[in-house]
Amino acid sequence: MAKEKIHNESVNCDEEFVKGDANPSCDEESCANVADETSAEADTMTDSAEQQAAEPDLAQEVAEWRDKFVRLQAEFDNYRKRTLREKMDLVQSGGADVLKAVLPVLDDVNRAVEAMQKSDDVEALREGVKLITLKFEEMLRSKGVTEIDAKGENFNEELHDAVAKFAAGDENKGKVIDVVQRGYMLGDKVLRFAKVVVGE
Repeated sequence: MAKEKIHNESVNCDEEFVKGDANPSCDEESCANVADETSAEADTMTDSAEQQAAEPDLAQEVAEWRDKFVRLQAEFDNYRKRTLREKMDLVQSGGADVLKAVLPVLDDVNRAVEAMQKSDDVEALREGVKLITLKFEEMLRSKGVTEIDAKGENFNEELHDAVAKFAAGDENKGKVIDVVQRGYMLGDKVLRFAKVVVGE
């Protein structure tokens, strides 16, 4: 309705100027206003048409991004599950490697037990047990396990676990004077603290 009114006013003004009416019902300023309103109305219609055309593109873009998000989420979930499975496999295979290395030592222990039942040579049995111990320690070193030096060392709470204190004079104060249980390191990490007696 407003559009028809603007159109009619514009036509009336044009007709009056064409007829050469000395006192037209609309002056140049009002005709300019009518023209501006007509132009604004046309711009509004153009903007509305562009907006309607842009809406399907926006909906399509939203759908594409939603699809990408769902796919990315599924890929991350698969990655997380695969990583957990690989960690479990690594732990199990690492344990299997250590067990395989222990088996030869176990074989030696079994042979030593059989020898004890058949022989009365205590010295030979003692040497056999020493060899087994050395072999076992060598296997541990090959896996990165080393013994913590304790006896005679200054007490270190990051390596040693004090289970008792003993009066040992000023020269041994704060030092480890006895080892109750050996401690071990795995690389740079404490595998088991050494249980020690500390002088005071």
